[in-house]
Amino acid sequence: MARRCGITGKGVLTGNNVSHANNKSRRRFLPNLQDTSFFSDVLGTSVQLRLSTNGIRTIEHNGGLDAFLLGTPDRRLPEEALVLKRRITKASEKRAAAAAA
Repeated sequence: MARRCGITGKGVLTGNNVSHANNKSRRRFLPNLQDTSFFSDVLGTSVQLRLSTNGIRTIEHNGGLDAFLLGTPDRRLPEEALVLKRRITKASEKRAAAAAA
């Protein structure tokens, strides 16, 4: 499983541990990833994602998973989020067609 956020794309960064004697050794800065599930109103099911805490706050700030994905341009979303956005778009089009008929 990749250590990358499914919404923001945040991943592992590298740097140095620096001791008091100024000795340097390499280290990794891992993102704070959480396994979360969001309910999609359009799909009618919950969707499980592995997101950073910043990604979770971003989704909640924008009014939920559906509103965030539909309001975000494709070029700013990782591949995992684009697949989910396409599913939501198809489901909303199907729901609109059923309501019109």
